[in-house]
Amino acid sequence: MSERKTAGFFDIRNVIGALLGLYGVILLLTAAFHSGGPKGTDNSDNWWGGAALLLTGVIFLAWAKLRPIVVADQPSQDS
Repeated sequence: MSERKTAGFFDIRNVIGALLGLYGVILLLTAAFHSGGPKGTDNSDNWWGGAALLLTGVIFLAWAKLRPIVVADQPSQDS
């Protein structure tokens, strides 16, 4: 019995999940270390946006892990 081959990193869901997660972490770090502007502006948008991006990235990565794309061993001869 042959081993199943998956798309691995080349699955677009992995790339999208990694990028969304990275941007989410950057926004959360910005919110954590940014003290606000001269007017004392609220940076809650960075918190909410970063959390949403991070959560979406984790969902994409979990989706790719739980339902991987299986690559066929032989190309189909349907032509």
